[in-house]
Amino acid sequence: MRSKKAMWNMLSSLALQFVSVVCGLILPRLLIRSFGSAVNGMAASVTQFLSYIVLFEAGVGGVVRAALYKPLADDDHAKMSGILRASDRFFRKIAALFALFAAAVACLYPLLVRREFEYLFTFSLVLIIAFSTFFQYYFGMSRQILVQADQKRYVASNLQIMTILLNTLLAVVLIRLGCSIHAVKLGTAFVYALRPLALRLYVRRRYKPDVHAAPDETAIAQRWDGLGHHTAYFLHTNTDVFVLTVFSALSRAVGIADVSVYSVYYAIVAGIEKVVSAFSSGIEAAFGNMIAREETETLQRNFRAYEFFSFTLVTALFTCTGLLLQPFLAVYTHGISDANYMRPLFGILLTAAEAVYCVRIPYNNVTLAAGHYRQTRNGAFLEAGINVVLSVALVIPLGLAGVALATLAAMTVRTVQYAFYLSRHILCRPFSVFLGRCGVNVCAAALAVLCCLPLVQSTAQDYLSWALHAVPVFLICSGWALLLNSLFYRQDLRQLWIVFRNSIQKRSVQS
Repeated sequence: MRSKKAMWNMLSSLALQFVSVVCGLILPRLLIRSFGSAVNGMAASVTQFLSYIVLFEAGVGGVVRAALYKPLADDDHAKMSGILRASDRFFRKIAALFALFAAAVACLYPLLVRREFEYLFTFSLVLIIAFSTFFQYYFGMSRQILVQADQKRYVASNLQIMTILLNTLLAVVLIRLGCSIHAVKLGTAFVYALRPLALRLYVRRRYKPDVHAAPDETAIAQRWDGLGHHTAYFLHTNTDVFVLTVFSALSRAVGIADVSVYSVYYAIVAGIEKVVSAFSSGIEAAFGNMIAREETETLQRNFRAYEFFSFTLVTALFTCTGLLLQPFLAVYTHGISDANYMRPLFGILLTAAEAVYCVRIPYNNVTLAAGHYRQTRNGAFLEAGINVVLSVALVIPLGLAGVALATLAAMTVRTVQYAFYLSRHILCRPFSVFLGRCGVNVCAAALAVLCCLPLVQSTAQDYLSWALHAVPVFLICSGWALLLNSLFYRQDLRQLWIVFRNSIQKRSVQS
């Protein structure tokens, strides 16, 4: 059953990421062409500033998910209802805080971009963008955590696919009709407010939680230990835009248009990261179930297969991304002249940072599935500190490349810490296993780059010519990654095939 759920989660997450990447490339170009790079950069910056409210969660999302694994595995309805009630109370307080926070941002943020935009223009846009986030916290967050813990992430993913498609269609229509950026963002806000309401209805019918159950506050007792992990993830996705926005107001070294450049690059690279994450969708819940049932041997065997798959996928996709990013952007930004979008060093550093982040996903998933928040929180705070300090120090001399380099350094430190902790305290194996996998995959990436350089040096004129170059590059990168990993880790490849075969057979039997 775990294999079947993991397969459904993976497929739905892949579909979600495909839709997210495609729609995430369509809308920014339309916004840039219709409203300019400065407006697109400002909208991206506002979204990032508002997302700072997640710091108030204090890591509760992951803590609640870990607390739900055992009652769901034991079919303990009363315990599940108590945890859900405690989570509901907490996130509604967060929603109230968010309303105050959004009002403060709406008042203060326009001062940072006053050189480019009028106060009322920015003030109203902030409030519009904040609308859907409020709905998410007030109505949908606890329900989303519940379906994730029950290895049914595909439910939330399918709802998100529908809202992304609807939002993209509505935004395209509004832009074509000549509507303002405020009208476009207001349409987005209403569309995204529908998802938490639909998820709430699903949970009510599927799980029938007891709305009168006593809140189980012990379920969120580790929230302050989860804060470090939550903060580190938040800073991973938000530090760069925050630093660029602040320094655009304080220095001529960067401008608000640089935020637009960053958001375009990040949309592409983060899209690849989301594809990798999609393959891991539901895996944490599966490992959490194994740990709850104390299936130690099964955990060890399946983690090695997961590790093999993750390293191979990360090496193939991110090597390919590093090689093809600049040729793609040359086509994507053709005709846009209000900002310089060709930043090869920045692109390489950002790609490397996301690759390192994806390498740590298996180690992060199993560590948190085991509920080891307190034991690993110091590494999370260290990562956050490195990211912030280096970003501020490097943004003026290096610009976009500086904040990307800071992110890469922070990601590397944290990934090594996760791998070391998991090897020593949960899997009980030598740390050299992780280092060996890193060495094998660095060699695979280097060989792929040497083979592909002649293919990416020619200039693509349109998307078709870029795709014709991309296909052989992808095949070469994937070939080297699979070949070297298969040579050094044959047993892991066999186990991966067994897991895949079992999931397919179970689906066939139940069909």
